[in-house]
Amino acid sequence: MPPRRRHELPPTAGLPLKLADLRPGRATLADDVAAQLDTPPLALTCSGTAALLIALAALRELKPVCRRVVMPAYTCPLVPLAVHQAGLESVLCDLRPGHYDLDPHALRAACDERTLAILPTHLAGRVADVDDALAVANNVGAYVIEDAAQALGARRDGSSVGVAGDLGFFSLAAGKGLSIYEGGLLAARDPELRERLEHTAKRIAPFKPGWELRRSAELLGYAALYRPHGLRIAYGNPLRNALRRGDPVAAVGDDFSLPLPLHAVGRWRQAVGAHAAVRLRGFIEQCTARAQHWLPRLRAIPGVSVLDDPAGAQGTWPFFMLLLPDQRRRDAALEQLWQAGLGVSRLFINALPDYGYLHGIVPAADVPNARDFAARSLTIGNSPWLAEADMDAICGVLETVA
Repeated sequence: MPPRRRHELPPTAGLPLKLADLRPGRATLADDVAAQLDTPPLALTCSGTAALLIALAALRELKPVCRRVVMPAYTCPLVPLAVHQAGLESVLCDLRPGHYDLDPHALRAACDERTLAILPTHLAGRVADVDDALAVANNVGAYVIEDAAQALGARRDGSSVGVAGDLGFFSLAAGKGLSIYEGGLLAARDPELRERLEHTAKRIAPFKPGWELRRSAELLGYAALYRPHGLRIAYGNPLRNALRRGDPVAAVGDDFSLPLPLHAVGRWRQAVGAHAAVRLRGFIEQCTARAQHWLPRLRAIPGVSVLDDPAGAQGTWPFFMLLLPDQRRRDAALEQLWQAGLGVSRLFINALPDYGYLHGIVPAADVPNARDFAARSLTIGNSPWLAEADMDAICGVLETVA
């Protein structure tokens, strides 16, 4: 087992904030990111989940008889919670075997004239197959909402992800590349739909001083602690405490509850994000360069599969998503690596039907590929602080168990 480090590597590559980012400034974050990504105008929300909630609320007004939202059976539990809070019904779609994309046959079986929206998901910064979702949605009259929460800056055929469907959303949460601690961005191609989203956001997500004060304090903590020294306090110690309690859901932060917060983002946090956004493009390029350096080493490990992008796509690399041959060997690797401070973790602990607190919110479903994905996957953070010796230790364990 690798020795416990005094420093802690994060499980994702977030853009570290600088002291100068905390100064007041213009609240131009959404416009600045839209200009960098060359997208239609973006709307700033208090989280990626809030962006999804606003989108669902607006679409529900357009098609009140359609209440079903089709999502991957392996995704963030916040997605079905948002669907539930919007008064809609979650429909689970299994994955392709050993992959993050929606299974084409399962997708067609899940969709009918009652379907309001389909959510293809750019998981772990990888670029998903949106074209198939668009084809199915066109057949049943549904919308496509791209879940690009983990893929800000990813591109497909030269264009940003999040804009091929009718709507798309990104997350600005802690560790998600550019961050204002909690925040989101919502995109829509159609100007009339963008106007409807704006009206919906004003109605259901007004400014709330208490929430903004809380998020501002959390952002200051993030700016101070998102470093190898501070992460031991903010991330590593809570992780190990949760694992000692036998609670892996809490360890990865999968424990959510309703209602989900809805409020506008204040000017100071917008200014902080705008200052940091100047470095976003360079940061994504550095993440990609690090990934290209480490990928040959990871791909050379027998029995280990590293998720990558399809032809013509350039995902971001906040972390590496690996599949091991079986759950036994994945668990053997995690036993040595999860608490070692090396940034090795899991993304989501379960397939959606297997979270106890989601019973009654998501249906029981036979989703063997999603369960297999959850059982065999682990992640390695691609942070700027990941050193050769760290990757040597990680790969040594993977080579031994795989």
